[in-house]
Amino acid sequence: MAEGKLYLRPIGFLYGPPAEAAIEDGLALPLAGGPIAFTAAVAIEGDPASSQRRLVSVEALEESRDADLGAVLERVTAPRPPFAGLSLARPTLMGIVNVTPDSFSDGGLYDETEGAVTHAAELAAEGAEIVDVGGESTRPGSDTVAGDDELSRVVPVLRELKGSPAVISIDTRKSTVARAAAKAGAKILNDVSALTYDPACLDVAAEEGLDVVLMHAQGVPKTMQDNPTYDDVVLEVFDYLEARIEACEAAGIGRARIAADPGLGFGKTLGHNLAVLANLSLFHGLGVPLLVGASRKRFIGGLGQNKDPKSREPGSHAAAIASAAQGVQILRVHDVAGSRQALAVWRASMFGTEN
Repeated sequence: MAEGKLYLRPIGFLYGPPAEAAIEDGLALPLAGGPIAFTAAVAIEGDPASSQRRLVSVEALEESRDADLGAVLERVTAPRPPFAGLSLARPTLMGIVNVTPDSFSDGGLYDETEGAVTHAAELAAEGAEIVDVGGESTRPGSDTVAGDDELSRVVPVLRELKGSPAVISIDTRKSTVARAAAKAGAKILNDVSALTYDPACLDVAAEEGLDVVLMHAQGVPKTMQDNPTYDDVVLEVFDYLEARIEACEAAGIGRARIAADPGLGFGKTLGHNLAVLANLSLFHGLGVPLLVGASRKRFIGGLGQNKDPKSREPGSHAAAIASAAQGVQILRVHDVAGSRQALAVWRASMFGTEN
């Protein structure tokens, strides 16, 4: 094995009663403390520019006395506490409310307060436990929106959503918007820049007690798709998110208040997105809940030849199931009802339960 950092990618998943039996018999380990078990892992050692891989059985993982391996294994298997007060025992749906005129999928549909509030209520009724409200499009090629404009879009919506059964999330990169959103009732700060675009977001999240979603992006929305390059996209995304988690902890934001999003579609080619999607289980090594937002993304259209974002729902449902099958806890989606139905069928077939 090469010397260097150690990563683990759990594989060989079991679900439902077989998972429980295998864990009890010592043949498998729980994935993030949830109802999915894994029977082996790919151990990766090195760095993004040069790494080596080997297959390791659960028995070998448990018998190893390597301290670094033990630390990674603990993060992979440890139960995740509730996020923003929500249990993560099964996939949680985050419904998208774009209060914007130019978002890639539904720009202009809900850019008025009344329409956005109605849509948020509909998403909650369809099963969204989180409603993510954003006032700035971060689609590829988009320009930055002035803070005052973003505030005028989202704050009236957030005020009207007080009392909603769903937890309210603010999708922003700006500290002024994040603080105003917290005062208006938001509980989650979902930042596509992982609190780097405006470093003051770290202080706001800490002071206001916001749970945070840290997302990876290479570059800024305006140019991020021009020519994204990586030595190893999966390991580089992992390292970036790990560093941002550490920055949050240093700022007083506890790990229990952090979720990580590998950022599908943000500074990534089709190949990069597929590599991340295929290796999502590796990100459990961050020791925090995972959020994936694949809904209607361009890479889905690239596979299915669908230029219209709304025609990408079947692919979006497939990506949601692929994510849930690797233990991802939060799924950010446009079509809450359809995603909930797709996940219910998957869960019933894999876990043998209708609940």
